[in-house]
Amino acid sequence: MSKNKEPRPRRSFTPELKQQIVDLYRGGKRKCDIIREYDIVSSLLDKWITQADNSGSFKEKDNRSTEETELLRLRKENQQLKMENDILHQGWAAPSKQR
Repeated sequence: MSKNKEPRPRRSFTPELKQQIVDLYRGGKRKCDIIREYDIVSSLLDKWITQADNSGSFKEKDNRSTEETELLRLRKENQQLKMENDILHQGWAAPSKQR
């Protein structure tokens, strides 16, 4: 019979701790040892190493590609235009109902 495991609460790591862990890896400590010691998944460690290599920052906005940044900007602009369009349509519909 399998036990129902409760999901672990989401943990947050400071940028300083992330940098310390990345430095341990760069200093020659094996990934499996770091993962075991800090109880993290390997994909998270890989992500931190990549972020540190790319921008030196662990903030998502600092690690976006130009395409991702442009896509976010266009999505925001599209949402704004949809809202403006809805307001204009409501403005045109209201006077015709009053007649």
